[in-house]
Amino acid sequence: MCLSGYPFVKKDWFSNEGSPSPQGVTWVEEVRAFNFALYTENATGVTLLLYREDDVVRPSRELRLDYLVNRSGRVWHCRVPLTELGSAKYYAYRVEGPHDSHLGHRFDPEKVILDPYAKAVYFPPWFSREEAKRPGPNDGKAPLGFIDMKGKDFDWGDDARPRHTSDKVIYELHVRGFTMRPSSGVTPDKRGTYAGLTEKIPYLKELGVTTVELQPVFQNDPQEGSCWGYMPLNFFSLHQEYACSGIPCDQVNEFKAMVKAFHEADIEVMLDVVYNHTAEGDEDGPTYSFRGIDNTVYYLLKKDKRYYRNDTGVGNVLQTAHPCVRLMITNSLSFWAREMHIDGFRFDLASIFTRDSEGRINLTDPPIVTEIGVHPDLIDIDLVAEAWDLAAYQLGQSFPGLFWRQWNGQFRDDVRSFVRGDPGKVANLMTRIYGSDDLFPDWLDNVYHPYQSINFVTAHDGFCLYDLVSYNVKYNEANGHENKDGADYNLSWNCGWEGDDGTPAEVMELRKRQVRNFCCILFLSNGTPMMRAGDEFMNTQKGNNNPYNQDNETTWLDWDLFTRNRDIFRFFKLMIEFRKTHPTLGRSRFWRNDVGWYGTNGKADISYDSRSLAFFLDGSSERDGDIYVMINADKKNLEFIIQKGEAYEWLRVIDTSLPTPHDIRGPGEEDGVSGLIYAVKARSVVVLFRPRVRV
Repeated sequence: MCLSGYPFVKKDWFSNEGSPSPQGVTWVEEVRAFNFALYTENATGVTLLLYREDDVVRPSRELRLDYLVNRSGRVWHCRVPLTELGSAKYYAYRVEGPHDSHLGHRFDPEKVILDPYAKAVYFPPWFSREEAKRPGPNDGKAPLGFIDMKGKDFDWGDDARPRHTSDKVIYELHVRGFTMRPSSGVTPDKRGTYAGLTEKIPYLKELGVTTVELQPVFQNDPQEGSCWGYMPLNFFSLHQEYACSGIPCDQVNEFKAMVKAFHEADIEVMLDVVYNHTAEGDEDGPTYSFRGIDNTVYYLLKKDKRYYRNDTGVGNVLQTAHPCVRLMITNSLSFWAREMHIDGFRFDLASIFTRDSEGRINLTDPPIVTEIGVHPDLIDIDLVAEAWDLAAYQLGQSFPGLFWRQWNGQFRDDVRSFVRGDPGKVANLMTRIYGSDDLFPDWLDNVYHPYQSINFVTAHDGFCLYDLVSYNVKYNEANGHENKDGADYNLSWNCGWEGDDGTPAEVMELRKRQVRNFCCILFLSNGTPMMRAGDEFMNTQKGNNNPYNQDNETTWLDWDLFTRNRDIFRFFKLMIEFRKTHPTLGRSRFWRNDVGWYGTNGKADISYDSRSLAFFLDGSSERDGDIYVMINADKKNLEFIIQKGEAYEWLRVIDTSLPTPHDIRGPGEEDGVSGLIYAVKARSVVVLFRPRVRV
């Protein structure tokens, strides 16, 4: 009995007012309603807009939120029962507030504003980036969020994450560019899509890669002009152009089906993610979302507040030190890991994470790096940093993510310099092959591992591997850039003939040898190897080292070259197999006393004019055989004296100067060695293997 004399009635505040958490739009099954929540510190008013599919210009319903009812702290929220939603399928906001550029505020109450947490984005037929740049209304021309009622109907079955450690080989690719050409062999309606990528899994299995790293798949602005994906519009939704279907739910399930298929093939899926800037650009850019919700919260501004900091080089910088932005990033990562079963993330321009709210570098304890590292959904997820931005280079121990892996740009530069024949690079090469202990030292206070170094020679930035050995100058006229960067900038060498037109046979042979040399050094080095899609069959971009805006045959892989250059594909395939077969190469720890460094006839020659190096790797601690490598980057042949064992003990696995199939041999097909003096041809690598006698 109730002492007041009235029957007890449980009051559910959230049913009437909505909940401030989670942000975005959420289906609440127990009350059959959608919860909407939007964070903004400085807004004075928020209106929720609901749209039917047959009219994306005029909202079917406008819900103006009352701050006394629909605001908690700095979050505006409401709850819409399904019965009141009607046939609404899309949503957006209008956000009111001050417009004073001197204070950094750029609210425009007439603009249609996209929810940063939208799980899918719809672009109306009249969508206009230009209209979003101008003040005033852009109804019917703005991106809208999708109200998802079917997002959880995908059956993951018994999906399990693959786990690759010592055998990890990362393969960087662009979803669209990988299969757009008819020569890819992909079903026509699936070319350039997540489903098309699924069809290429047998190819990737044959090559031997263990991990695909997808260039950004976050939804970007289709009118911004960049096809690479590094200009994100939203951090929770998939880019629609990479899906067979234009229906938002379908693209989510298509992506999930792709991830599930990769996992069934024992291949990990990593995402290249961009949390350092957005597609809204600088002060002259469009107002789509963040700028119109709360400009001073989401972006780092200069002291006068009218202009944006541009440490990213693309117009703006996210304020990752702000709690709201940090929460958005960790929620996004959690979403991709938990809901989409992603296995790892490569963070573009990750040094932005170390900037405080004034733009200063904080290496002691940047909150976002710590929060990502301890988030329960990310504990067993690979975290990889591109540890630099325009103004900060934090490669190695400078970057505060102690357990993170990092793209090793120093490995790229030193290996490129040595292989093209630059003097004074032998000591640098030794350090890179060893695992870059200068960058990732295993000191007592902070013990790093060599596998934290992501070793690469090429990536989406810069020349692809074939162009690296074919061009001294970049050819980027289609981008609107001058050809001012030469070989010293790219660390390239054209092997004596610029480009492809009329290439002499002897130059082409040398280029193939240089490609094999790069491949050898990459996969013989301690650390985690990463390669760029198409390098294994000498794909070319015709000397364009920055085709970020070329959604055409410049960036679409030419699979006819796979047919033409099967000898190079075979070399990469067997080189990957060799590395995975011999755990002595990719170790958790540095080689230490297991490695011996030599020159042509004794100890290593690290003098300025030296261009040769040999090393012996004892595999006994890894229950493996021994490896002896001789590298000659000189323009003349050199005789190496093998410093270990007897000639009859050694088998030749690789000699990059020889034609296929003698350039590399598979297990059981190795050639013998006639003596302890081996003539290594100019610009060649030779690898010997000594099996361990088992007792």
